[in-house]
Amino acid sequence: MSLYPQIKKFLLGKTLPTSAHSEERLSNAAALAVLSSDALSSVAYATEEILLVLVAAGTGALAVSMPIAVAIILLLVIVVLSYRQTIRAYPKGGGSYIVARENLGLYPGVVAGASLMIDYILTVTVSISAGTAALTSLVPQLRPFTVSLCLIFIFLLMLANLRGVKESGKIFMIPTYAFIVSVFILIFLGLFKQANGFVPEPYPPIPVAEGLTLFFVLRAFSAGCTALTGVEAISDGVLAFKKPEWQNARLTLLFLSVILGVMFVGITYLANIYHIIPKFGETLVSQLGKMILGQGLFYGFLQIVTLLILILAANTSYADFPRLCYFLARDGFLPRQLTLLGERLVYSNGIILLSVCAGILVVIFKGDVNAVIPLYAVGVFTSFTLSQAGMVRHWFNEKGSGWFASALMNGLGAVATLVVLGVIVSTKFKLGAWMVVVTVPILVTLFMAIRSHYIHVAERLSTQELEPRSYIPRIKPEVVTHPAVVVVGQLNRGTVEALDYARSIADEIVAVHVDIGSTDRDKLQQQWQKLESDIVLEIIDSPYRSLIEPISDFVSEFEVQHPGVFTTVIIPAFVTRNWWESILHNQTTLFLKRALLAKKSRVVATVRYYL
Repeated sequence: MSLYPQIKKFLLGKTLPTSAHSEERLSNAAALAVLSSDALSSVAYATEEILLVLVAAGTGALAVSMPIAVAIILLLVIVVLSYRQTIRAYPKGGGSYIVARENLGLYPGVVAGASLMIDYILTVTVSISAGTAALTSLVPQLRPFTVSLCLIFIFLLMLANLRGVKESGKIFMIPTYAFIVSVFILIFLGLFKQANGFVPEPYPPIPVAEGLTLFFVLRAFSAGCTALTGVEAISDGVLAFKKPEWQNARLTLLFLSVILGVMFVGITYLANIYHIIPKFGETLVSQLGKMILGQGLFYGFLQIVTLLILILAANTSYADFPRLCYFLARDGFLPRQLTLLGERLVYSNGIILLSVCAGILVVIFKGDVNAVIPLYAVGVFTSFTLSQAGMVRHWFNEKGSGWFASALMNGLGAVATLVVLGVIVSTKFKLGAWMVVVTVPILVTLFMAIRSHYIHVAERLSTQELEPRSYIPRIKPEVVTHPAVVVVGQLNRGTVEALDYARSIADEIVAVHVDIGSTDRDKLQQQWQKLESDIVLEIIDSPYRSLIEPISDFVSEFEVQHPGVFTTVIIPAFVTRNWWESILHNQTTLFLKRALLAKKSRVVATVRYYL
């Protein structure tokens, strides 16, 4: 084994067979850690974001944070109840993209998909940056290395997720529950200390820069709505649960809402009664910890678990971004490579894409949470609104038992999230939200261009208009002088021409197709008998989803069976109109040629079909 496969196996573990996919499911406890860490961890910075806005109106305005927190909790209740309806209606997973596309149409669906993609990338950026801020609050000497630390954390998180769902669930459970317990202890001790007569120092004098207007309060409210990001992740990831999936998902979502609500209101209340003001270089949770716990061991523990939960909060994106990319790629809006399961039964390409995008944003914004926050929540509330509006349409079309109450609940959710979206865009537009507003149409345009390309390729390769062919069965000669192996991915026009070429040069031909678990064998055999009945088609099972190794092994065995002659390996390949379009297709031909070269196959021919 060469060095690269050894390193890969050491970091990621051994390759899992496709048959093990059903085993990679999460219990409710593990799912709460994997899918809800984003929402739960937002309490570490959501209150601080509210106070950062209110402080501009002076210390008297800071008390408004409590009514704002209550309003956000009411919104949380509406959103959670709405998504419980979505999970019931879509027991196999009802993400915003699927719900919006099925019920509202193509463009609302891709808008929801684009919005969620942006939100997931920003979730990683914000969570990693906030986690690093918790670490630099504890150890200020590390502040100059903020960007490097963020990139290291992203790499480690990527590595953990590439190892697979079950292992990532085990990794994330301990810090998630340690954070929950720590925050509850912090809230309890804070309330206990207040009840026993603790009197905090009065607020220092703060100059008033802005008036306490309705628009100003709405801006603070929109900043606090970051607490709701990640709530939709459970609805997106229903199939990650153990059976019965949808019932477990609904129950876990309920637990999430209760825990999140109590922690968010508790921290906001403590910030008010302890007169906490946002401070540069130190998080609000750190200030509360010092005031309530002192600077002892438990304070250090609180900061460490806050760091860990914020880093692992990005796992919500790592759990759902690759799955969202799979659905978009399956429907032709993203490169098909994003539909492939990796060696550990995860969508590895989606995980790597998310890591690269988040890493770029960390470098651009220098790991500053406050710089990224204005971009945050626009995407998630766009997808919230489209998803809930789609559910209203779903219930009106279905009209099953209890449909009207469900439609009313989702309708309330759609109206509430639409109003909040309007508030977020209007109050944060100049602060950076305009980037998301501009990026969504750009992504939608890119999606449609990719889809148009795939439609063109499918039309050019289609065999529907080819007349059935009648061949005389090929009789194997007594002495084979020129055998040929034709690699068959799909039976399309390119493959037909490659087989015609094989007939012109070979006296024995065998076609080989690798089934990685997605082949409709009956359909393929029917098409084969219609067009290529004179040539034997060998179908090889590949339980580990590898295409290259089974084909190269088959060719090596075939060459051994035909000693003393040259075996021609024929590979069909289509050529795209533009060089950049080749990025949208797997480079199987290139990798297969390299593998055959390593196996010392002597004659490899490529039959090109020009699109």
